[in-house]
Amino acid sequence: MAHDDPKDPLHHHEHHHEPGIPDQHKARGPAYARVYVVTCSDSRTAANDEGGKAIKSMLADRGHVVAGSAIVPDEPARIARELQRAKDDGAQVVLFTGGTGISSRDRTFDAVSAAIAKPLPGFGELFRMLSFAEIGSPAMLSRAVGGVTKDGLVVFAMPGSPAAVRLACERLILPELTHLLEELGR
Repeated sequence: MAHDDPKDPLHHHEHHHEPGIPDQHKARGPAYARVYVVTCSDSRTAANDEGGKAIKSMLADRGHVVAGSAIVPDEPARIARELQRAKDDGAQVVLFTGGTGISSRDRTFDAVSAAIAKPLPGFGELFRMLSFAEIGSPAMLSRAVGGVTKDGLVVFAMPGSPAAVRLACERLILPELTHLLEELGR
């Protein structure tokens, strides 16, 4: 029996695994994203910015382009300025690390939330769920947030710890990044 005969059991077996809808969606997305990385901190420097370094490394490993980066104090005006700079530099995505807790200095959440026109509540919900599995109840103190600005920038704000950055990027942000951009372009 020829291999291209539809009645051949081998032929049928070879095609029993159809790609799922998510795979088809991702196939249409751009090959890479242009990402701007912002560390919000009063104490981090280029030498000790572990969260920012981790993000850049994960982006590079997956073929994304770092369009720019900055370390800024956790002040809403500075954060708003970096969003504008990211847009001017041709970034499609801005990833923030730091300032998502509840101390008086943690103002990244407020600044990023103010810029978001289309929230993605699932990011914060899933991040806290995954974080809870790793660290327990302190996960509820995280105000990780994501969404899309009125200018069409995709923004995600995650905590400053390298472990939290890896969790957010590896499990949530990077697997969906190009799919997200493809959806925005529709």
